[in-house]
Amino acid sequence: MSLSPSSPSPTPPVSPAAAPTAGHSERLGLPWWLWLAGVAAAVLLAAELWMGYSGVRAWLPFAVLPPATVLGLAWLGRVRVAVLDGELRVDDARLPVRFVADAIPLDAAGRREVLGVGADPLAFVVQRPWISGAVQVVLDDPADPTPFWVVSSRRPVELAEAILAARDAG
Repeated sequence: MSLSPSSPSPTPPVSPAAAPTAGHSERLGLPWWLWLAGVAAAVLLAAELWMGYSGVRAWLPFAVLPPATVLGLAWLGRVRVAVLDGELRVDDARLPVRFVADAIPLDAAGRREVLGVGADPLAFVVQRPWISGAVQVVLDDPADPTPFWVVSSRRPVELAEAILAARDAG
């Protein structure tokens, strides 16, 4: 049997295992102005420790404080949030999406309400103050005392959609 150029070619069926999974990935890095402020503060502190002296006191603060500040700022911005292979991954924590009941994107006011005075002390929270958005992931796991996760995100709507899409795909 030959197919003519005008007839559509048959497409092979796509199995659920071969279907692409919904994914989301972001790093909760620091904004550029926080890097600038941190390094400027380190250099200012090094200059105050130097205060015109000679010898080791002249170069040691400049050799230690700015690099230590850069390492500290890099450590603060190391956290990655991803929805991959049926899991919500937040730094080293893993949550299988089959235990997700709902994912709610939060703006700054919503995040403040969830993490404010009436916050649940059993909640798992990864919050970065320089990121205004977050996602509240409500759990449905009777064996886990954690009621929900709150995770900072620059794109909370996309993260919530990716979590729910991965849950529904599984």
